[in-house]
Amino acid sequence: MSSSHSATALGPGRLWRAAALLWLLLALAVAGHQWRFWQDSRIDTDVLALLPLNEQAPDVAQATQQLSEQLSRQVVVLLGTAQWSDSRQAAQRFRASLVAQQALLREEPLARQTAMQSALDFYQPWRQGLLTPQQRAHLQQPREVLVQQALQDLYQPGMQARLTDWVSDPLGLWTQWWAARAAQSQARPRDGELWVAAEGQQWVLLQYGLTGSAFRLSGEPVLQEALQEALAQVRQQWPDAQLLVAGVPLHAEAAATQAHGEINTIGWGSLAGVLLLAWLAFRSLRPVALVALSLLVGTAVALSVTALFFDKVHLLTLVFGASLVGVAEDYGIHYFAARQGEPQRTPHALMRALQPALWLALGTSVIAYMALGAAAFPGLRQMALFSVVGLAAAMVTVVCWFPWLDRNEVPQSRLAWRIGQTLNAWPRWRHAARGSVVLCALMLTGLWLGGGVRIQDDVRQLQNGDPTLVAQQRRVSEMLGLPSPAQFYLIQGHDAEQVLQREEALKQRLDALVQQHQLAGYAAVSDWVPSAQQQAQDAALVRGVQTDVLQGISQQLGEAFAAPQAVAGPALTVQDWLNQPIAAAARQLWLGERDGAVRSMLMLRGVQGLAALPRLETAAQGLEGVSWVDKPAEISGLLQGYRVSMTELLLLGHGLVLGALWLHFGRKAWRAWLPTVLASLAVVVVMAVWGQPWQLFNVLALMLLLGVGIDYGIFLQEHEDDPHAWLAVVIGAGSTWLSFGLLGLSSTPALRAFGVTLMLGLPLVLVLAPLFRAGTRRLLDQEQQSREG
Repeated sequence: MSSSHSATALGPGRLWRAAALLWLLLALAVAGHQWRFWQDSRIDTDVLALLPLNEQAPDVAQATQQLSEQLSRQVVVLLGTAQWSDSRQAAQRFRASLVAQQALLREEPLARQTAMQSALDFYQPWRQGLLTPQQRAHLQQPREVLVQQALQDLYQPGMQARLTDWVSDPLGLWTQWWAARAAQSQARPRDGELWVAAEGQQWVLLQYGLTGSAFRLSGEPVLQEALQEALAQVRQQWPDAQLLVAGVPLHAEAAATQAHGEINTIGWGSLAGVLLLAWLAFRSLRPVALVALSLLVGTAVALSVTALFFDKVHLLTLVFGASLVGVAEDYGIHYFAARQGEPQRTPHALMRALQPALWLALGTSVIAYMALGAAAFPGLRQMALFSVVGLAAAMVTVVCWFPWLDRNEVPQSRLAWRIGQTLNAWPRWRHAARGSVVLCALMLTGLWLGGGVRIQDDVRQLQNGDPTLVAQQRRVSEMLGLPSPAQFYLIQGHDAEQVLQREEALKQRLDALVQQHQLAGYAAVSDWVPSAQQQAQDAALVRGVQTDVLQGISQQLGEAFAAPQAVAGPALTVQDWLNQPIAAAARQLWLGERDGAVRSMLMLRGVQGLAALPRLETAAQGLEGVSWVDKPAEISGLLQGYRVSMTELLLLGHGLVLGALWLHFGRKAWRAWLPTVLASLAVVVVMAVWGQPWQLFNVLALMLLLGVGIDYGIFLQEHEDDPHAWLAVVIGAGSTWLSFGLLGLSSTPALRAFGVTLMLGLPLVLVLAPLFRAGTRRLLDQEQQSREG
């Protein structure tokens, strides 16, 4: 009998030892994976990777992705001085400096690529089939008017500026067509450079391509430093030289640099705060070291598992995950608080007693984080997986290792004793159930009467661009007349000819809006390559008009003028054009064939504010194969949809958590649940009164408040009047508040919304949770019995 009892006693110990060794082997494997992970630099900083695809418009999503890939490596540089000769020399020094620095930028010499003569030679066979809408309208005038115009051109000295001889083009159509092409950009070829005159300066336009991806940067401002060093070299000789830069790589680098700084601030700041609180509570390095160990293992395992599922880990996942230390330390804090209160119990026995509450707390947190990952945002799914795995790994570390590594007693701390004793002075809410219902009803009524919260589903909440870069981007776009990628039209067809015809139908409608000053213009492939149908119609029109005009002039002058006979040939095609350097002017607009369809984009210049967008959207209605794309509005619509769905999931999460609590606590479950409900409603009311915008990320923060706040109720219900349990709750709440409070310092509006919401909600849960403790009747009975005794 004793032998059987001994074997039974040894069984759990052996199993515990095996679990500890297995977890040690897994931790060593994770350490090896971490080494390779950081060597391979598998961190993603692409903000677009956070966003979900638009399931209703996959073609638009693909087009946007292609446009993003094309623009993601381009950097535009404007270097200017007061004199053109100085600007040219300064540009040469600027180039030389970047080459000497071996910067990640490679110049794309636009001025030489778009040499005028090569473009003229290429287009020459098709010139009669190239007309602007204004030219077509002009050619409809009476023959006498056109004859007089041709005569004026013949006798004016300006005829030597023509691109052809007068007989071949008596109306100057060829020159006018090229003038219209040049008007699409403010840059002009000059002395082998591209020249822009603006803001009292003579600017040289340089375009660079990034060698590698814009979103695989190290977090150091290497591009900006290289550009500024090159500018410093220029200013040694030309002190007044100015530099303007624009491009996706520069914004991506700024975001990466900002995020790296925030990881250091939030992550190391949170860790320092947690360890400081642990030291003040336990006055021993052992609890501090072991809590730090659980955080380290939890974060490392979370990072490795996330990398295995997603291949690359987004930088904002790391920023968000850095705040995880404020939650994951709760398990270690509760263990050491219990050790301090029950020094006579062995670590293994104490851990066995604590495990039900610890696993319940982990389970409710996992429910909340899994609901966070239910959204279709890849970034949110990463954050959810990172958080769930990190919390679970920290918990397993505490359960498996702490009883073996913690051998000595935990010293008593005067601060810990004082914090624990505050629970005795905390009142109990006698009518908590009815009072909570009334309080919730009052807050909901107040929200309804006050008009509710101010909803803001704005895409700008995803990131906060560098103001200097944003201002420079705007100046460059205005000076060069660049189209905006925010709104565009997507044109689809069975083949290139159908796409070009549909572009031309759309342009007819947009020309009316240009005349009404709703926009300045547009850029389309059909500007450079008209459809074969349009080329044939224009060529026939030009031949007929030129024949009539030359006959009229011959009659007036008594001479015989005849246009050279054009040789009919195949129409100009997009593929012919793409093979030429001149295609650099609009190559990014041609998306090509994909999944059996050919696509192109028509982009807009100078849209006159948000008021013009409805008119532009209407222009696409009724045109087959033409779709209006307003990317900011599309993403904002997605954010709105997910805000609504995540609010529904939040309510479902509360229901699931209440069910889990009911299984453990029975009819007392509401006491652990209601403090978080009241705190969540109070946060919404405060945000409404404060006038702060309410967005998707506030809802997600309430989801996290559910996962964290419920833990406080669980521990206070499980250990009703235990001052050491209250000590663990206070220390855990303080460190969690510190972590998410630092998250509120983030420059990214989405992360800041997380921080502010939790910074308000967590203290409210901490204050409310002790009010809902049960046991008032039991205490009164004990007092009555002591009097009777």
